[in-house]
Amino acid sequence: MEQKTYTTDDGQTIIVLMPTGRLDITTAWQFRLKLQECISRVSPHVVVNLSQVSFIDSSGLTSLVAGMRDADKANGSFRLCNVHPEARLVFEVTMMDSVFEIADTEDEAITSISERVTSN
Repeated sequence: MEQKTYTTDDGQTIIVLMPTGRLDITTAWQFRLKLQECISRVSPHVVVNLSQVSFIDSSGLTSLVAGMRDADKANGSFRLCNVHPEARLVFEVTMMDSVFEIADTEDEAITSISERVTSN
């Protein structure tokens, strides 16, 4: 899994995680632990780029919800971006697309968090 960090104009760190392949029962737990570690040790501001994730099941959705909750508890931000078309269907069918803030691109997601962080 690729991990990048960005720094906002006011010095806040934004983490971008890019999981690959499937986000399912076999991989969701490791992804969940990685989210927890990043939020608690690096920054509560997280973007998850899903462009390389072609399949998400309920375990994968659960790990994303838990990450969003952890970021919220730490007064952070949590965004999804570049949701693969096949994975987007899962978000739409489960109506999770109304729960998550989903940007079309990584840049949009980073800008959205950056604007939120600097306005607070």
